[in-house]
Amino acid sequence: MRLIVGLGNPGREYAETPHNLGFRVVERLAEQARLRRQYERAQARLWRGRLDQTEVLLAEPLTYMNLSGPAVAALLRGEDLTPADLIVVLDDVALPFGQLRIRERGSAGGHRGLESIVAALGTEEFVRLRLGIQPPEAPVGDLSDYVLAPMTPEEQEQAAGMVAEAAEAVRLILREGPRRAMERFNRRAALAPPQPGQAGN
Repeated sequence: MRLIVGLGNPGREYAETPHNLGFRVVERLAEQARLRRQYERAQARLWRGRLDQTEVLLAEPLTYMNLSGPAVAALLRGEDLTPADLIVVLDDVALPFGQLRIRERGSAGGHRGLESIVAALGTEEFVRLRLGIQPPEAPVGDLSDYVLAPMTPEEQEQAAGMVAEAAEAVRLILREGPRRAMERFNRRAALAPPQPGQAGN
């Protein structure tokens, strides 16, 4: 079994923000696996089933992004899994908008949700898939104002493509392992930055 965790914040007010793309990838995977039944346990929303011949538990921690670690640790313990069975999907403001990056291990890189997971597990040895959300220009004010603000229609359109690619990346990890997924997706150029007025053209 693999535990696939998407990071985000619960609540409708966060649903369309860049910080919730991890949730959107998990929900897309649930749709692709036709997992309609969801339930809650260990402070997380869960879907259980099979995806590409692999038994999976899809999870959205409901603890808010920066406190995701205890929920992830509890899910691993409850399923008798190790960090080697974990895939974490998250946004990354340090990556160009639209770019994916898969790593088998590494530091949290300042991402507080990932920091919480590393602290709770006591290891950096787990697969993570980052979705780039860096704006084309430096945001005015606190960075949190950007990542927690609803995306523009142009950004939503670009994000939808990135979420689709990220879901395929997770499925390739399941089928052929992270190295193969890294070769395919880490080398891809980022999507063109969203520009005002592009939608509908």
